[in-house]
Amino acid sequence: MKTFVPPADKSITIRALLLAAVAEGCTRVENPLRCADTEAAIRCLEALGARICPDGNALIVEGRGLGGLKKPDGPLDAGESGALARLLAGLMAAQPFPSEITGRGTLLKRPMDALAGSLGKLGARIKTSGGFLPLRIKPAKLKGARITGLTSAQLKSAVLLAGLYASGPVEIKEKSPTRDHTERLLALMGARITKNGLIIRLEPGRLTARPLTVPGDISSAAPFIAAALLSGTGLRINACGLNPGRLGFVDALVKMGAKIELKPASAFPEPSGDITILPSGLKGRTVKPAEIPSMIDEVPLLAVISARAGGTTTISGIEGLRSKESDRIESTLALLAALGVRSSWSGGALKIYGARRFIPKSAAETFNDHRIAMAAAAASAACRGLEIKNPGCVDKSYPGFWRDFKKVFT
Repeated sequence: MKTFVPPADKSITIRALLLAAVAEGCTRVENPLRCADTEAAIRCLEALGARICPDGNALIVEGRGLGGLKKPDGPLDAGESGALARLLAGLMAAQPFPSEITGRGTLLKRPMDALAGSLGKLGARIKTSGGFLPLRIKPAKLKGARITGLTSAQLKSAVLLAGLYASGPVEIKEKSPTRDHTERLLALMGARITKNGLIIRLEPGRLTARPLTVPGDISSAAPFIAAALLSGTGLRINACGLNPGRLGFVDALVKMGAKIELKPASAFPEPSGDITILPSGLKGRTVKPAEIPSMIDEVPLLAVISARAGGTTTISGIEGLRSKESDRIESTLALLAALGVRSSWSGGALKIYGARRFIPKSAAETFNDHRIAMAAAAASAACRGLEIKNPGCVDKSYPGFWRDFKKVFT
């Protein structure tokens, strides 16, 4: 059986760096991911006065405490990272100096009104540019508040970071569970945070530096899971994050008949362990909106796998994919069409009509979207010779992806 170790988790790396920068003391972040998005986070934090130094396979972050950040000399550039832009806004909302957050590429087209509205309930003074970046943030004294109906982990995390500075407790009621990396890291660093069902409560207060290790990224492992199932290859993925809020893709595949075994090895602050995938016969199914938040990054992969499953698969509740690095509904439809797969979008649902094999009609366009490129890669494991345009866009989240992919699937 082949084995694979995924790169470190991007979501956790970004959150760890931001929290470490406002903690008291030095945080050692073991096994951080170094990619375009995390490098943007480092540059932003250094512009705010944080000192971040490499030490072998770790980063040492000298925390400035909640009140120790300095006014940057210019706009903070989040690159193309939506997570960084939104979480950084939460951090900047409480600072005693004005700031501006901008970005590049498709990030400039991603909506920011919901972010400004959510933080505004705490008293933040944030002005968008017609609903988009750049964000201009003025100093404000934040207050405690109760916020309901959040469906995005990024918005939730932005509110929690701002809540560290509020004059009273912040309570969040989620519409459905989302990934909880921020809550876990806050608890690790001594924040007074509790969770009861869908309700999260944070008392304002300082953070204390604690060493942490970033597990492997389940989203980076996902194309390997998909490729293993599509090609009938047995595969074991080691040292991978197993956060329940990120396992929706695996759960959906198991419901389709995939033989996947999880073997947890550690639990705090983040669960991690091994994943074993065995050759499996898959059947189409209906994927409900409640399942989407825990696999939002893997929907294109699920669509590609569904194309080889028996029967029809229907995926709904994915309208938010229109505001990613590409319009992922349209780009997923285009990828399926390039593979000779019949699919449709109607009534808020993506339908994929299963086929026995891929019959490529054209080169696979990635639309400069790393998740679409990874979905095309997974398809190529069962469609040798598939041409993939602009494959280098995967560097946004996974430098070295093609090297690792070829090692496992050639």
